[in-house]
Amino acid sequence: MKKNKNTSALEEKDGVKAPEIFNASAISKIKHSRKVQPSATELIDGILKGNKTALSRAITLIESKNQNHLQKANTIIDACLQKQSKSLRIGITGVPGVGKSTFIEALGMYLTSIGKKVAVLAVDPTSSLSKGSILGDKTRMEALVKNDAAFIRPSPSGESLGGVARKTRESIVLCEAAGFDIILIETVGVGQSETAVHSMVDFFLLLKLAGAGDELQGIKRGIMEMADVIAINKADGNNIQAAKIAKVEFNRALHLYPPKENGWTPKVLQCSALENTGIDLIWETLQEYLHQTKSFFKEKRKKQNEYWLLQTIDDQLKTNFYQNKKIQVRLQILKEEVMNNKISPFIAAEQLLTMQQKG
Repeated sequence: MKKNKNTSALEEKDGVKAPEIFNASAISKIKHSRKVQPSATELIDGILKGNKTALSRAITLIESKNQNHLQKANTIIDACLQKQSKSLRIGITGVPGVGKSTFIEALGMYLTSIGKKVAVLAVDPTSSLSKGSILGDKTRMEALVKNDAAFIRPSPSGESLGGVARKTRESIVLCEAAGFDIILIETVGVGQSETAVHSMVDFFLLLKLAGAGDELQGIKRGIMEMADVIAINKADGNNIQAAKIAKVEFNRALHLYPPKENGWTPKVLQCSALENTGIDLIWETLQEYLHQTKSFFKEKRKKQNEYWLLQTIDDQLKTNFYQNKKIQVRLQILKEEVMNNKISPFIAAEQLLTMQQKG
């Protein structure tokens, strides 16, 4: 066979032809549908009907930093706020490696098995170097992501306090409007993210490990006073005895804290998300909590709304400050002077704030 001298291994070859089932017209329609952005009214209608695609698109708008999306997002949030919801918001935290994703999947599967619709808002840490996030919760929760009664939305933490996505609270409102009974909010388990999540949920669950020196750390970090239930995860195999000891230690530690305003006494439970044991007991305890603290719910949510009003004002003032062009120029000059000890950091800050006030 005579070889063509012009052929080369680097030469571009014809690709594999698309299957006949995917005709040109169908492909064109798919590409067009991705480019066409639905209106706020269409998204609102979709959310109220429980459409997950509409819900995902609306949350993307909320998370967007594009100013053109802000008004559209606000319109959607306002409409969804009008829909009364009896959902339960559950915050779940714990140090990295405690098994939050596995636990959330086990809890989510249990809740859907008893007829509940579950939304999971998981916050993935953003790299301070690459500014990227893995957003791997859908991969880790393989069974739950296929469940028709569940919705999982991983979001990047960005630069917000303690790794909590700035728009998580608005996402909660949208999920409630979409008809989800239970909203699970997972924190990254580092920094002060627990405080922020605690301020937007009805029930706060703290996951712990046994035999990892975690007992003292839990007391020291002050997170335990926020917890309504402490669940010692991975209480399986050779770790069962260590989990029992940890349960006793945590129960002792809880007596050091003053009683909660709502009269609830936090409980310590054991579970194994891997073996799916103890999950039902956690839900039963949560039901007991709801029954005992029902009269405090409305007042608690009012206080949370007030907190987020003030938090949003703080965030906006900070954003406006750093986006001011004159401030940006002056800030660079004062940074140099501060680093070279030519001016006090406090005096420099006062100068910039005064400059901001004068406009």
